Amino acid sequence: MIYLLDKNLEQVFSNDYTYKVVVNSKGELENIFNSEGVKISSKAVEDRIKKTSKADWTYLETLKKIIENGKAKSDRTGVGTTSIFGTQMRFDLSQGFPLLTTKKMNITNIVSELLWFINGDTNIKYLLEYKNHIWTDWALEKYIKSEDYTGKIPKNVNINTVDRKLYLEERKAFENKILTDSSFCKKYGNLGPVYGKQWRDFNGVDQLKNLIEEIKTNPDSRRLILSAWNPKDIPEMALAPCHVLIQFYVNDGKLSCQLYQRSNDYPLGVPYNIASYAILTHLIAKECGLEVGEFIHTGGDVHIYNNQLEIIKEQLTRLPYSAPKLRINNFTNIFEVKPEDVELIDYKCHPFIKMRVAV
Repeated sequence: MIYLLDKNLEQVFSNDYTYKVVVNSKGELENIFNSEGVKISSKAVEDRIKKTSKADWTYLETLKKIIENGKAKSDRTGVGTTSIFGTQMRFDLSQGFPLLTTKKMNITNIVSELLWFINGDTNIKYLLEYKNHIWTDWALEKYIKSEDYTGKIPKNVNINTVDRKLYLEERKAFENKILTDSSFCKKYGNLGPVYGKQWRDFNGVDQLKNLIEEIKTNPDSRRLILSAWNPKDIPEMALAPCHVLIQFYVNDGKLSCQLYQRSNDYPLGVPYNIASYAILTHLIAKECGLEVGEFIHTGGDVHIYNNQLEIIKEQLTRLPYSAPKLRINNFTNIFEVKPEDVELIDYKCHPFIKMRVAV
């Protein structure tokens, strides 16, 4: 990839540049040219490239692979995808927090969703209190199909095809009712036995508490597992779990985590999942008196939706910044952490890339 930098080493997208930098797909510097096309050396540019986030390069390498090698595949949403099968990305958590810098990410959404899981909650009210809308679409879809709904969206329509302005108006009204009407919230804010229920009550078993106790007392165990895939409960879930199996591993005083994710919305969902499970690894490590090791993301069906394909290509043109750091404040135990306790330090990023989730 070729990136243009100004005199302050900021990326520019015009011919008004100071340096033309050639970087390979792993983020390694290959050549530097000045604005006249002459090959030069520059310690400042070398340092700028060396400090770029390894997490971004790892992510972008797989993004490019999907675009170049993916095959067309139909899907449940009706939107259609470009898909590949079987990927793995490794992130060394000692090298910074793996939150993408090539597009802006909402850390509050990521943290509040994770703590929602940890608390065993399945009602979107908690998320909405933190202005987190990422699960609203599935709750709203259930409401629209019910007898109680009298709004403007036809009951049997594919939600993904509804006029966006109309949909957002209906969503805003729905969320307001969830926050202000307790009986409505109880009936339509609940998503069924999704992640939080399975983590804290899998057929009567508190998996998360058991996992933490096992890490503390038997860290060499090969059974440090957290599962969200409960076939008995799937018909009652608003959305079957995508991140289904998590395994932890302790070695040399460090805690590592591997996630198997069966279905991967690569542009929208996966960056959130990477950051979320990296935070979970930090929290459990802190709870168990360990340092953090690696987070490993293993993907099954890894795809880009057809309505994302052209938009996401912009991310490949962006030069990553340095990885941010994560700090957890006021920690007493994992079950009492609040979203405001999780602090992101030195997060510099490119602008947000707007895309619509496929429901």
